[in-house]
Amino acid sequence: MARLHGPYRWLTLGLLLAALPFGAGCTSVREYVRNGLRVGPEYRRPAAAVADDWIDAADARLTSEPAECRRWWAVFGDDTLDQLVDLAYRQNVSLREAGFRILEAREQRAVVAGRLFPQTQALLGDFTQTQRSARTATFRRSSSAIESGNVGLRNLSSWRLGTTLAWELDFWGGFRRAIEAADARLDASIEGYDHVLVLLIAEVATAYVDYRTVDQRLAFARGNAEEQEESARIAAARLKVKAIDSEIDAPQAKSNLARTRAAIEALETARRQHTNRLCVLLGMPPQDLESLLQGTKPVPVAPESVAIGVPAELLRRRPDVRRAERLVAALCAEIGVAQSNLYPRFALNGSMALEAAQFSNLFSADAWGGEVGPSFRWNVLNHGRLVHAVRVQDARFQQQVAAYQQTVLLANEEAENAIVAFLNFHDQLKLLDEGVQEAQEAVRVAQAKYRAGDIDFNRVFTVEQLLISQQDQLASAQGDLADSLIQLYRSLGGGWEIRLEPSAGL
Repeated sequence: MARLHGPYRWLTLGLLLAALPFGAGCTSVREYVRNGLRVGPEYRRPAAAVADDWIDAADARLTSEPAECRRWWAVFGDDTLDQLVDLAYRQNVSLREAGFRILEAREQRAVVAGRLFPQTQALLGDFTQTQRSARTATFRRSSSAIESGNVGLRNLSSWRLGTTLAWELDFWGGFRRAIEAADARLDASIEGYDHVLVLLIAEVATAYVDYRTVDQRLAFARGNAEEQEESARIAAARLKVKAIDSEIDAPQAKSNLARTRAAIEALETARRQHTNRLCVLLGMPPQDLESLLQGTKPVPVAPESVAIGVPAELLRRRPDVRRAERLVAALCAEIGVAQSNLYPRFALNGSMALEAAQFSNLFSADAWGGEVGPSFRWNVLNHGRLVHAVRVQDARFQQQVAAYQQTVLLANEEAENAIVAFLNFHDQLKLLDEGVQEAQEAVRVAQAKYRAGDIDFNRVFTVEQLLISQQDQLASAQGDLADSLIQLYRSLGGGWEIRLEPSAGL
């Protein structure tokens, strides 16, 4: 049998080493080839339970047409809200932070991709002056050197200028799996940015609706205060003429008025707090926003019907769902990275340098020297530890699969909650509006009868309190209805699409 010489020995040894893991049952050659010469599992999107349809799909106010979510806040027809959202998109600090996370992930991906190329590349240069002891057993003193006075055997100098290179080949695909994981994490950071944008737009809209709701409650409270001032004036006039029960009516009317005025102060505080919240969302210190908010406006009115598509669209549209799925892909690729450590690593090592005892000889033709050759390294004795490391990565992968599936379930829950709130607040608002109209009529009649002396102030007090309560509930319900639509679009993952507009960019 012919003997193998030179590089053929290395080739044969490499093939034998490469065949050992397959023979040991760590993976299969067919799978390795099918995966593009990469160990580890190929990623497939995990299954996630999604409802076939919405619970209230039969309601005429809901349509299964695809939801128009790009600029969903435009359904309110409020130009102030439009302006606030645009300002928040350009100025919000949390969104800027999410953008920098994308830049970090991009650069991290570039670092990982660089591992495909020679991992060690270094230029080196040094000068060494060495003096050896003449009293050691290893030192030899020649008679000719002694006679000539040459001390070169004791004093050595060396100049060196060169480069070294070490290139581990991606034989098992571990580096490519790492790039695959980095790509998925970059995608996840982009989805994270979009998720922050979805939440930001919904929060701006909610803060604006809350501000307008407080405005409406203030308007009702101030109107009631004017009515109660008139009642207090009548009660005071009756007290002057010593009318029956006037001693009770006058302080009772004043107490009623004082309570309403105290409620106005509390609403003023809430109004300022909502303004401060809007300022932070707009990326600015708390300040007066009267000019930006354009004075007093009604609570944004939600439309009677809304297009919401089907639940399966949540997987495609919601950035948090897509982000969770991309993290699953990243952890799947990292299983392959861990598995690649089970196999021998093959590398090419080399160095080249100019070396001379005298600097003047450093750049001469015969000063060149170097070495090059293949190598392998196999952590066979750490096999058990490496196997457990693979199992750790697999467990993390399974955790993220469960987290992805839970994210899908929560997305479905949020959408259903927003849908039922949207429908029921519509019905509630109609009933409260009827109740306010009836309470207003009751107050008008009661005040007229009290002015005429036909009834005592208790009847007036009762209906005035009823009107205050009904009007406050009506204003709150108007805000709740608008907010339910905001939460519906947020749960559908709407709003991030403005990033794709020509004038927008990361």
